[in-house]
Amino acid sequence: MRKLFFKSFLVLVLSIQITYAQKPQKPNSAEIYNQIQKLNFLGTVLYIAAHPDDENTRLISYMANEIHARTGYLSLTRGDGGQNLIGPQLRELLGVIRTQELLEARKIDGGEQFFSRANDFGYSKNPEETLQIWDKEKVLADLVWTIRKFQPDVIINRFDHRSPGTTHGHHTSSAMLSVEGFDLANNPASFPEQLQLVQLWQPKRVFFNTSWWFYGSKEKFDAANKSNLVSISTGVYYPTLGKSNQEIAALSRSSHKSQGFGSTGTRGEDTEYLEFLKGESLKDKSSIFEGIDTSWNRVRGGKPIGELITVIANQYDFKNPSASIPNLVKVYTMIQALDENHWKTVKSEEIKKIISACSGLYLEAVSNSQEATPGSIVKLNLEAINRSPVAMQLASVTTLPDQKNTVLNTDLKNNTLQSSALELQLPQSINYTQPYWLKEKGTVGLYTVEDQKNIGIPDIIREAKVIFNIKINGIEIPFERTIVYKYNDDVKGEMYNFLDIVPEITTTIQDKVLLFPDTKPKYVGVTIKAGKNELKGDLKLDLPKEWKVSPQSISFQLDKKGMEQTLYFEITPPAQMSEIVGKSIATIDGVPFDKEQININYDHITKQQILKTSEVKCMRFDLKTNEEKIAYIMGAGDEVPKSLTQMGYKVTLLKPEDITPERLDTFDVVMTGVRAYNTIDALANKQDILFDFVKGGKTMIVQYNTNRDLVTSKIAPYPLTISNDRVTEENAEVRFLAPNHPALNYPNTITQSDFKGWKQEQGLYYPKDFDKAFTPILSSNDKGESAKDGALLIAPYGKGNYIYTGLSLFRELPEGVPGAYKLLSNMISIKSSVSIPNQKMKP
Repeated sequence: MRKLFFKSFLVLVLSIQITYAQKPQKPNSAEIYNQIQKLNFLGTVLYIAAHPDDENTRLISYMANEIHARTGYLSLTRGDGGQNLIGPQLRELLGVIRTQELLEARKIDGGEQFFSRANDFGYSKNPEETLQIWDKEKVLADLVWTIRKFQPDVIINRFDHRSPGTTHGHHTSSAMLSVEGFDLANNPASFPEQLQLVQLWQPKRVFFNTSWWFYGSKEKFDAANKSNLVSISTGVYYPTLGKSNQEIAALSRSSHKSQGFGSTGTRGEDTEYLEFLKGESLKDKSSIFEGIDTSWNRVRGGKPIGELITVIANQYDFKNPSASIPNLVKVYTMIQALDENHWKTVKSEEIKKIISACSGLYLEAVSNSQEATPGSIVKLNLEAINRSPVAMQLASVTTLPDQKNTVLNTDLKNNTLQSSALELQLPQSINYTQPYWLKEKGTVGLYTVEDQKNIGIPDIIREAKVIFNIKINGIEIPFERTIVYKYNDDVKGEMYNFLDIVPEITTTIQDKVLLFPDTKPKYVGVTIKAGKNELKGDLKLDLPKEWKVSPQSISFQLDKKGMEQTLYFEITPPAQMSEIVGKSIATIDGVPFDKEQININYDHITKQQILKTSEVKCMRFDLKTNEEKIAYIMGAGDEVPKSLTQMGYKVTLLKPEDITPERLDTFDVVMTGVRAYNTIDALANKQDILFDFVKGGKTMIVQYNTNRDLVTSKIAPYPLTISNDRVTEENAEVRFLAPNHPALNYPNTITQSDFKGWKQEQGLYYPKDFDKAFTPILSSNDKGESAKDGALLIAPYGKGNYIYTGLSLFRELPEGVPGAYKLLSNMISIKSSVSIPNQKMKP
C-alpha cells in the first residue's frame, strides 16, 4: 500500500488540464486534434473488471488515445468494501469516493465509466459466494444491459474466468459474467424487457488481459509460450502532448488516492498481452479490430462524413483551431441527418465538444448559491464568450428541468463577454441531489435502482441545467451545461461546486452509537440545518416505547438558509438488555423531514452530497470499563476514537511528533489506528519510545496493517510477520485458544455470542509467524480453510503488554457491535486485570 501523505497533487493532462475536479474542461490545441482523430474512428472497446483500481489504465489510455477507439470501463462494483487511506468514510460513503476517483481517472486516460448494481460486500474467496450474495442474474442483466447500450466491438476482461479460488471472488466473477454475457447480449430471450430501450448486440470477440502476475512470476511468464497471445505495444509517445502512454496511465492510476495507488510514470517500450477467448478469431493478430469496419462506412450514409473529417484533420492548424469550424459545422449537420441512432448520438456529442474547443467557446451557468430546495427560485448568472473570429449568435437559452426557453438573439463577437441574469424555477417534484443508487435501501450484495435507464450511469444525476442554443453559420447547435456554484479561495483560487438540491431541513444526530452500560440517562445532540430562509417547526427523537425520550419534541426557528442549531434530548434506556435504532424527525407545516446531509469534499474529486436517514443505534448492554487514559495515533483514518469516547474513556489524538517519553507518561494505553505503520513514516523512529512505554508497565494496542510498504519491519518488540490471512465470513466460528486469559475475562466475560452480528468480515492481514512470547487468543477460519490463529496476539513486555489485532474493530465499533466493544474494553484493561486478586476465570 502506498503512503497516505502525497507530496503534491498531479497536473492532469490529455483530456483536461485542471487543478481541481469540478472546473470546466479547456482542451489545448493538441488535445483538440486528438479529439478530431477520435471523431473519425467508429470502434468500441469495453474493459470489464470488479472494482475501482482493477482497470489497466495503460491499455485503456492506449485504446482511447493511440487507436482512438471509444473505450469504456465497466467496474461491477463501486469499491464500497475496501479500506480508505484518506479519511474515515467506509462502505457506501467510500463507494461514493471511489466512484468519483474512477471518473477523474477516465478524464485523464480518455475512457468512459460504467457500473453495475453490485455492492462490494468485502473480500470474497470464491465466485460461488460472490454470485450468490450479488444475485447473479441481476448483475448479469446489468452487464448485458451495458453491452447492449455501449455496443462494444471488443470486450477485454481483466481477470481469468477459468481460475476460481486463485484471486478475489469478485475478480473471477467479473470474468465469468463477461464470458456468459458475450452471448446473451445478442439473445432476444435474455432479459427481453431491456429491448424496449436498447437493441440486441453481438461483440466480435472477447479477450483476457493476461500478464506475468497470472503466471506467478515474470520469469515464468517470460519463459511461457505466447503463440496464443496477441501482443500490443503500448509504450508509445505522444509528441504533441509531451507524454508517454505510460505517463498518462500513471496519472490516471494516481486518481485512486483513497486506495493509495499513486503511480510513477515510465517511458520506453511496453507490451500488453491479450488471450483470445471467444468470438471470431484473429488471423494475423495485427489488430484486435481485425474484420471490423471502424470507419464511417459502417453507418449508412456515413462515408462522406468520414471523408470530410479526414480533410479537417489534414488541414488542422494547431495555431488556429478555429479555422476548422466551418467544416466541423458541416459535419455536425451531416450527422444530424443520419437515420442510425447509436453512432449519431455518440458522435453528435463528440463534435459539439470539438466545435466548442476550437472556438474557445466558454458557456457557464452560475448559481448565486450552492444549495437550493425544491420549489424555490434559483438566480443564475449566464456567461457566454466566443474567443474566435467565427461569427456566432446566442439565439436562446433553455433551462432544465422546467424546459423554459428564453430568446436572446445576442451576437457573440470575438472575445467579447456576454453575461445575463436569469431565474430558474425549480419544480416541487425535482429530486434531491444524491447518488441515485443510494436512494432506496438495497441488500448486502446489490443496490436498488428502480429505473432501468439509470443502471450503469456512473455519476449523480443532476437535473438543473441550462442549454445554450448557439447559431454558427446559420446552424443552431445546443450546448448543455450543468449549473455550478463558484467562489474564490484565497489559497486555491477559483473553486467550483455543482448546484445541490437539498431538503428544507436536515437533521444530524451527533452520536451514531450510544452505549448504555446501566440505566443512567444520556444526552444526545441533534443538529438541524436550514435549507432555506424562515423555517419554523418541531424536532423529535423517535425511539421505541421502552426507551424514554425527554422532551418529546422541541420547537425551533431558523431564520436564515444555512443556519444550524443543536438541540438536546435526554434518553433513558430500559432495565433489560436492548438494541434499537432511532431517528430524528423535523416537522415543518405538517411535513416530516428525516434526512441527514453528508458532504464529502476532497480536492481531487467533485464534492458529493449524500442524504441518509438520520439514525442512532442505542444499546443497553452490560459493558464494563475502567478509567484508562488513551493516546490514539491516527493511521489511514477511522472512527475508533469516537467509539472509545462513547465507552467513557478519555481519548487524546496524538501526533507523531508528540510521541515523547514525557508526553506518553500521562497515558495508560497507546493505540495505533488502522494502517498506521503503512502510512505514518515518523513511526519508524518512534518505536523505541513506544516499546519503553510498554516496558515501563503500560499497554500498547496496534490495529491491523497490511504486509506491504511497512514503514518499519519492527512493529512489535518481538518478531511478528504480517500475512495475507483473513477471515471474511463474519459469522465464522470463533474458538478460544486461551480461555483463561484476562483478555477474555476481565472486566467483561467474552462468549461465543459476542462474535455474532459482526459486519463484512472478522478480520484481515493476520500475523502468521510470531514469536513464542505472544499468546494467540482466538482462532477461526473461513469454510474449507485451515485455522487462522493471529487475530489477537498478546505478549508481556517488561512490566506491560503489547497487543496486536487484525480484528476489524474499525468496522464493528461504528456499526454498534456489542461484542467488539466488550473485547476492546478487555484489551484496554489488560494491565488492570493482573492486579485483580482471585478474579473469576473460565474453567
